[in-house]
Amino acid sequence: MNHPDQSPHYFDATPSVASNRGSVELTLPDMSLTLATDAGVFAKNGVDPGTKLLLLDGPQPVPADRHIADVGAGYGPIAIAMAKRNPDATVWAIEVNSQARELCAENADANGTDNVRVVDPDGVPDDISLDRIWSNPPIRIGKSELQRLLTGWLNRLDPSGTAHLVVQKHLGSDSLHRWLDQNGWPTTRRSSRAGYRLLDVSVGKQGEAL
Repeated sequence: MNHPDQSPHYFDATPSVASNRGSVELTLPDMSLTLATDAGVFAKNGVDPGTKLLLLDGPQPVPADRHIADVGAGYGPIAIAMAKRNPDATVWAIEVNSQARELCAENADANGTDNVRVVDPDGVPDDISLDRIWSNPPIRIGKSELQRLLTGWLNRLDPSGTAHLVVQKHLGSDSLHRWLDQNGWPTTRRSSRAGYRLLDVSVGKQGEAL
């Protein structure tokens, strides 16, 4: 179920809403995080259940990872958890919403993760290949925009890289799974719980540009 505070404009670059700061707790078996939030960002009143599923049921961290991306990082729960689990990697927290980027940077600092780099979608240097993508992607931007977004980032994966996505079933997880397979990214469903699908995506033939 969606959080009632999820504004339909959380994916705007500069949300025009009055500030209403708060904080949320994220408790995982290996860490507990306190994260600042505000109006105009995704899941202001509590970490999204899909994000929790991804962090609980996703694959184990890979020590050799050098570059990890959280696409649609919001205020940072995935990026910061990945940074703590992979202290020798650089974690790119990629977010279009400027307000969410400010919160993510604040949260990374408050939780002692100096290996998080908070950037807008153009902020990852072109010469960097990604070892992992972890994402609760912004489904509500629309099907075609989501496909363009994923095409761009999946094409930045190293040949041995993988992506791990969580998507609500009723928001099109199964059709997204089929689209990924059909466009050259072999995809498997790792788990399904509480209306969410956790998808593992590998690099096959290069996806076709949209």
